[in-house]
Amino acid sequence: MVQSLSTAYREKLRAGEIKPDAAQAAAVEALSRLEGDLNALAEPGFVMSLFRKARPVRGVYLWGPVGRGKSMIMDLFFESAPVTRKRRVHFQAFMAEVHALVGEWRKGDAAARKARFGQAKGDDPIPPVADFIAEQAKLLCFDEFQVTDIADAMILGRLFEVLFERGVVLVATSNRPPDDLYKDGLNRQLFIPFINLLKERLDMVAVRGPSDYRLDRLRSAQVYFSPLSPEAEQGFDALWNDLLGGMPETGATLEVLGRQIRLPRAAGGLVRASFASLCATALGPQDYLALAERFNTVFLEAIPILTPDRRNEARRFVTLIDALYEAGARLVTLAAAEPDAL
Repeated sequence: MVQSLSTAYREKLRAGEIKPDAAQAAAVEALSRLEGDLNALAEPGFVMSLFRKARPVRGVYLWGPVGRGKSMIMDLFFESAPVTRKRRVHFQAFMAEVHALVGEWRKGDAAARKARFGQAKGDDPIPPVADFIAEQAKLLCFDEFQVTDIADAMILGRLFEVLFERGVVLVATSNRPPDDLYKDGLNRQLFIPFINLLKERLDMVAVRGPSDYRLDRLRSAQVYFSPLSPEAEQGFDALWNDLLGGMPETGATLEVLGRQIRLPRAAGGLVRASFASLCATALGPQDYLALAERFNTVFLEAIPILTPDRRNEARRFVTLIDALYEAGARLVTLAAAEPDAL
């Protein structure tokens, strides 16, 4: 039998895996309420009544600084949630799928649409895409909910209006309060109705405890590994896996000035990339600023000795470090030599 969220959380406390945290407790309380509402849906007569419309189930939006345990609590909830069709996914990966589905609808003929979506009529791709998503999952759990791309901003309101109509329940974690989503974005006034929709359909819970648990782990860990030896690589890999904490590497794509930067080894606010992929390719300050804005912890591996023939790579490396520093992002490195010898 699956444990309830509150039971699983208490067991972690008893085992010493986590410390008492009032902000986390508030998140557990909100998600336990949702867990109870989802359980109630299965009770005979609760929503199957012919005489009244079912009350919409309110989701939960957990927001606060990185390292406060938002994703850990959502993972515990996801495991306990009494829903057969449920999905936990990084928000950016979900939106990439949405854009791909919209493209399939627009490009497909009637036969292709029917085969993929079970319907073929109409020019508007949002209802069939929402129907497809709702058929796959009635509970969506998003990690790292943030909106920086105008294409995402323009589609979200209409998409989730239909998803909520189809009975989909949303849980999300974010580093930002809802009012700061797509802040200073182009045509942001068109995005405000989506923020209001989130506030209407989700409970907003601030998880802003005093401790940054991820940073605490990094403070006590080695974060500069050298030289490029099996032992150093093993330590680098071990720290990466420790911070992942079982999260899958979903990958991420950054949109910068109309270009796409694909980062295959990403999960939540973590990204792992090679020096060659970030500093030996034609990237510039805007790309590094976008990287630093998107991720709170960067694992950079295979940093070589920066000989004179690598002047361009060295310049990009300096720019990358500056961007990470200004954004307050954390850096873990695997390098050919100690800093002074690079």
